[in-house]
Amino acid sequence: MSKMVKVFLSFITAFALTLALAPTAFAEEHEEPSQDIVEIALGNDDFSILVSALQRAELVETLQGEGPFTVFAPTNQAFADLLEALDITAEELLAQPDLAKVLTYHVVPGKVLAGDLTDGMEAETVNGEMVTFDLSGDPMVNDSMIVDTDIEATNGVIHVIDTVLVPSDFTLQEVDMEEEDVPETGIETNSALLIGMLMTGAALIFVMVKPLKQK
Repeated sequence: MSKMVKVFLSFITAFALTLALAPTAFAEEHEEPSQDIVEIALGNDDFSILVSALQRAELVETLQGEGPFTVFAPTNQAFADLLEALDITAEELLAQPDLAKVLTYHVVPGKVLAGDLTDGMEAETVNGEMVTFDLSGDPMVNDSMIVDTDIEATNGVIHVIDTVLVPSDFTLQEVDMEEEDVPETGIETNSALLIGMLMTGAALIFVMVKPLKQK
């Protein structure tokens, strides 16, 4: 067997081994996701307010659907900044009639990975309004920075953002908070306590006035 034939056969063998091992190497680098979008959010403490909002707006089942969905997920700090800007509490935000409009503004149909984004690209959200991407510096969606990308789920992908996206059709409204939504302050307000306070006050006045009459 000539030297050239041996070299050729060695090359073929090496190439075949490379092809055989490539799928295994890729599988080790790219594990298939095992959780859906909601399960991933539930497992991350930094998404606790987002999860509460999804539950209040009854969108959990939707985001557990087949999808795929691309979710731009605000962190708890992003919600805290929004509450400060609006001067409302978390409970008041969760009670907003337009809460679902805000949340669906963070969801784009389909699976859009970071590598699919281009500078100036626009995408229609489930809300119906558009979001715009700016990749000229730090990656942005509208006025929110994308701080983490490509958290893949079985039904889509999550990108983490540092600011809550507020659609133009959101209107902040005054809401009547239910009694269970009002935080406990430790101050009793029942009628029995009020009566007790009045009786105590009357007794003190009687004790103070009686000696004056005796003089």
